[in-house]
Amino acid sequence: MARTTGTVRIVGTGLLGTSVGLGLTPQGVDVVLDDASPSALALAFDYGAGRHARADDDVALVVVAVPPDRTAAVVAAELAAHPRALVTDVASVKGPILDELAATETDTARYIGSHPMAGRERSGPIAARADLFVGRPWVLSAHADGRAGAAEVVEALALDLGAVPVHLAADRHDAAVAVVSHAPQLVASLLAARLIDASYETVGLVGQGMRDVTRIAGSEPAMWVQILRANAAHVAPVLTDLRDDLDAVLQALDAPDAAGSPRALADALAAGNSGVARIPGKHGVDLKLTGLTVLIDDTPGQLARLLTEIGDLGVNLEDLRLEHSPGAPIGIVEVQVAPEAASPLVDDLTRLGWRVAG
Repeated sequence: MARTTGTVRIVGTGLLGTSVGLGLTPQGVDVVLDDASPSALALAFDYGAGRHARADDDVALVVVAVPPDRTAAVVAAELAAHPRALVTDVASVKGPILDELAATETDTARYIGSHPMAGRERSGPIAARADLFVGRPWVLSAHADGRAGAAEVVEALALDLGAVPVHLAADRHDAAVAVVSHAPQLVASLLAARLIDASYETVGLVGQGMRDVTRIAGSEPAMWVQILRANAAHVAPVLTDLRDDLDAVLQALDAPDAAGSPRALADALAAGNSGVARIPGKHGVDLKLTGLTVLIDDTPGQLARLLTEIGDLGVNLEDLRLEHSPGAPIGIVEVQVAPEAASPLVDDLTRLGWRVAG
């Protein structure tokens, strides 16, 4: 049974808004959709994310899922239009929205900002998924003028969508996402841009490492300009520190045989090891995983059969990556498992006829 009660109004039927609707409607939650774009709204209706608004709707919760430069204005309008409803938003910045609401003297007692740490490179209702938020953090940013109990309402929403509620003040949230989301977007985009003038032969050598690092570079530029402008004060220091680290690496590469250069390169790489070791595993703890590389034939059903047989062996996959070079007759599947499961899995897969490369 859903924890969310009453009618939920979603304003903005892009990726996040439509995904919220798709996650709530199967649980019996009454979801109303609205969007300035008739075509986006029609798609969201067709996908089953909610229903048309009615004049007599008694809205309990409004979820504002519009671009960041419109969020504050829409929040203010929804607070005025639905005087009994709690209003939240899912924008990726929190402080500037509060500041804009304060500047317009909007009563924010019924407003609490939130931000699900989930997304895709694709946008719009066509990219929406009911499971988009499963296992992902959903940040709640309460403020001093907020109504008691507001956080619990948004917590219920996050839990119904399979997310993990996390409480962070607006400024702390904005500083955190600068490190884990906003700066990485720029870094990925700048690195991917190196491929523009690369030769065909060079691009043909792109492997999983480059794909992993640049995956988010396919995101929509217009949206990210808004996000980066809103959070510039927190993103700039992160990039400044990165620039300093790059300068040190460049100095070492300019004279790779000079005293101290090997150490500088090793320190940079070791720092990366230390940083990535802090990223939580899917169960919320630091996990040291073991990777196995399995070669599969490039024929229909092979990947599904591999995953099924791993499941039948009772092994829990922590992560999976798939790589396929153009024209190659095989695919490369890297599975990440707990260390204690790795050796038995190699033996079992080999017995079942799979080619385990490492």
